[in-house]
Amino acid sequence: MSRVRTVLGDIRPEQLGVCDAHDHLFLGSPLLPGQELDDLAAARAELTAFRAAGGAAVVQWTPYGMGRRAADLPELSRATGVRLVCATGLHQAGHYGPEVLGRLRGGGLAGLFVSELTEGIGTTGVRAGLIKVAGGFHTLDAHARWTMAAAAEAHHATGAPIAVHLEQGTGAPDVLDLLCGELGVPGDRVILGHLNRFPDPVTQRQAAESGCWLAFDGPSRAHHATDWRMPRAVRALAEAGFGDRLLLGGDTVVAGARSVDGGPGMPYLLRRLRHRLAAELGADLVGRILSEHPGRAFAAEWA
Repeated sequence: MSRVRTVLGDIRPEQLGVCDAHDHLFLGSPLLPGQELDDLAAARAELTAFRAAGGAAVVQWTPYGMGRRAADLPELSRATGVRLVCATGLHQAGHYGPEVLGRLRGGGLAGLFVSELTEGIGTTGVRAGLIKVAGGFHTLDAHARWTMAAAAEAHHATGAPIAVHLEQGTGAPDVLDLLCGELGVPGDRVILGHLNRFPDPVTQRQAAESGCWLAFDGPSRAHHATDWRMPRAVRALAEAGFGDRLLLGGDTVVAGARSVDGGPGMPYLLRRLRHRLAAELGADLVGRILSEHPGRAFAAEWA
């Protein structure tokens, strides 16, 4: 039976509730110096604000080696009443030092993912509920192919869904050719992130035809000139018969973007974007995108 693997244990898909399907409570990278999400009190306040706006669950896509603070997630979930899903996986090479990558290349990357999915992250006892990997800008380099091959191996061993960071929303065809074609991952086990950043309707429809999940995440960012096109893109997919493949997320990656630090943060998804999309799609479909689809996308028949 399919279950969503939260930091407090496995639950039925329908128990997840209104969900931010792609976000970050904690994240650190050498590519974002001085902008780390590493404040426990701020993370708790952000979850509390999200809960007050009607949110019930957050899927944290922060992968291995980027400051997930997995040990803190169960208590955050209990304290705020927000269900949390944690990720394993590996981001682009630039987010890691050479010593970290050297150590990982010397061992079994798929084995690490499987261990974090089934046994727990380090000594925390917290099990990951998805595998996060990343492509490059319109391409897949050797690092991306290595991590995706390991993710596919871990998926076949566990059933875990695979979430993919598409750099600036590009590269979906190459990702699907590799993951779903060459590596045999079913399309409905793949979540493609950041499609709002590259509003190409042909690519988006081709991705939807593969059966994968399409995540429109990271709204409200000043440098994303394509954000205003998102309602139109989502409506076009729904009208083409792919309304049941859509997900929404906030993707807060730097401290200044949190609502408690002056940014739009997680509550923006429910406070503003939900109503904007309802005007295009109808409140019923938007409600399903937020409440029903994440449970289906992140549930697995765990092995």
